[in-house]
Amino acid sequence: MSNQTESRSLRLLPALIFSSRWLQLPLYLGLIVAQGVYVFLFLKELWHLIHAAPTLTEQTIMLIVLGLIDVVMISNLLVMVIVGGYETFVSRLKLEGHPDQPEWLSHVNASVLKVKLAMAIIGISSIHLLKTFIEAGMLGGVPLCGSVAGVEAGQVMAQMGSTSKGCTTVTTTGVMWQTIIHSVFILSALGIAWTDRIMAAGLKSATEH
Repeated sequence: MSNQTESRSLRLLPALIFSSRWLQLPLYLGLIVAQGVYVFLFLKELWHLIHAAPTLTEQTIMLIVLGLIDVVMISNLLVMVIVGGYETFVSRLKLEGHPDQPEWLSHVNASVLKVKLAMAIIGISSIHLLKTFIEAGMLGGVPLCGSVAGVEAGQVMAQMGSTSKGCTTVTTTGVMWQTIIHSVFILSALGIAWTDRIMAAGLKSATEH
C-alpha cells in the first residue's frame, strides 16, 4: 500500500512540474496587450505625420517613417515571441492545415526561435542606427538638447511655429557606441546560428550511426 502511495506521489510531482508551464500564459497575454499599445503608438505617429506633413522637412518625414517601421518590426518581434514561445514552451496551437499558419511555425523549436529573434533584434537595431546616422548629419550646426544653446534654439523654433526641436540628442560618442553595440548584436546572432548548425550536424551524425 505504501509503495502504491509513493508511486502515485511520484506521478503527481512530474504532472505538477509539467503543468507549471501554464504559469507563462499571463506573460504571453501581457505581450498581446503590449501589442495593442504599439498599434496605438503607430496610429498616433501616423496621424502626426499626416497632420503635420505640409510643415515637415524631408529629413523629419524620413525620421518619422523610420519610427513607424521600427514600431512594425517590434510588433513582428512580439508576434514571433507570443506565437513561437507559446507553441514551444506552453502548448500546441494546432494550426496544421490552417491557411494563415506562419511558414516558420511548422518547424519552430527553441533553436530556430533563438535565431529568428536574434535576426529580428538586428533588424530593429539597424533601424535605430539608421535614424542615428540621419540625425548625425546635424551634429555640425545644431546645438545639443539640454544645453543652453539647445533650449534657446527650441524656444525660437516654437515661436516660429515649427515642429522641429531645433536641437539634437545625438553625440559622436553615442553614435560610436551604438555602432559597436549593433556590431555585437550581429556577432552574437552569427555565434548562435553557428552553434545551432554544429549541434544539428552532430545530431544528424549520431542518428546516422
